Amino acid sequence: MRPVVASIDMAALAANLNAIRQHVRAPQVMAVVKANAYGHGLVEVARWYEQLGVEWLAVALVEEGITLRNAGIKTPILVLGGHQFHQLPLFCDHHLDFSIGDHALLEAVEALAQARRTRLPVQLKIDTGMERTGARARDAQSLLEAVGRSRWVEVRGLYSHFACSDDPDHPMNQQQLEAFQEVLYRWEQLGQPLPMRHLANSGGVLHFPEAHLDCVRPGLLLYGVYPDPLSHRTVPVQPALSLKAQVSFSKQVPAGATVSYGASWQATAPTTVATLPVGYGDGYRRHLSNGGPVLFRGQRVPIIGRVCMDQLMVDTGTHLAERGEWATLIGQEGSQEVTAEELAQQTGTIAYEILTGLTERIPRIHQFPQ
Repeated sequence: MRPVVASIDMAALAANLNAIRQHVRAPQVMAVVKANAYGHGLVEVARWYEQLGVEWLAVALVEEGITLRNAGIKTPILVLGGHQFHQLPLFCDHHLDFSIGDHALLEAVEALAQARRTRLPVQLKIDTGMERTGARARDAQSLLEAVGRSRWVEVRGLYSHFACSDDPDHPMNQQQLEAFQEVLYRWEQLGQPLPMRHLANSGGVLHFPEAHLDCVRPGLLLYGVYPDPLSHRTVPVQPALSLKAQVSFSKQVPAGATVSYGASWQATAPTTVATLPVGYGDGYRRHLSNGGPVLFRGQRVPIIGRVCMDQLMVDTGTHLAERGEWATLIGQEGSQEVTAEELAQQTGTIAYEILTGLTERIPRIHQFPQ
């Protein structure tokens, strides 16, 4: 086992799911497990949520869906990302829901279904303002009509995606909700039964009960992290992931000594430098050089010098660290805590990137409740 480990508290994941269920009006939850379950381990987390009874799973790539099916997961899976025509047979082979947002893809799915003499499950993606994928709400009528006429597709969902729901006061949130409701009305006017409707991502779960509809689609919130400093804490969640590394070397250095590449840090007095075998090759951000927080023996100590590809150094002051002692890069020790949100703020990014950036080089240990 490498002396760097990400521990995943599965009881925290269960508690977060339960807190979301208690908060929302929707009867169903679609757990978003894309990007290696936001760094928490795709198969293990998806399998755990299946055991906990989530109604749906969502991934971004067909390859992620195939990985889950190969792991024996039976829960319905929606692939959210854009699809290429050559990938379509893989959806059939592995019982994955297509996300349809244009006529060309609909026609390709219909041709595949006709060739296989079976109806295929699809979910209609409506673009209400994100301008990423999906049929624009104001231009969606012809696609709605085409899908409604089709003998070869089974519409299992109709959904959109908030662009600004992390900020509850952003005016675009209400605009998107109204645009989506208009599309739902037009679908009903075609005489079609309403399929599962879903719009609320993590921000939508926190802020907009009227967007909960039939199913909510939380991602980051499931993992115990709020999507933005502006987000209201209406659902109590707890971080599930901690990142720790063992000291690999420790030495005392004199005043004037410099540390790491570029000699960007210099000791102003004699101190102790401890080396941890983790770096930007593991997805730990180089922007945390010279000041990033680490917990050692329950105290906050700073990273000194530049974060290297495979190692970083911390100033432990008068404490000569022992080889094998653990330090915490994300997580809690006693009364002290370093969160993904804090690291995101220090590096000018978002907590999503901190967590999903942790590479496969880091072993994951999934700790289940006793």
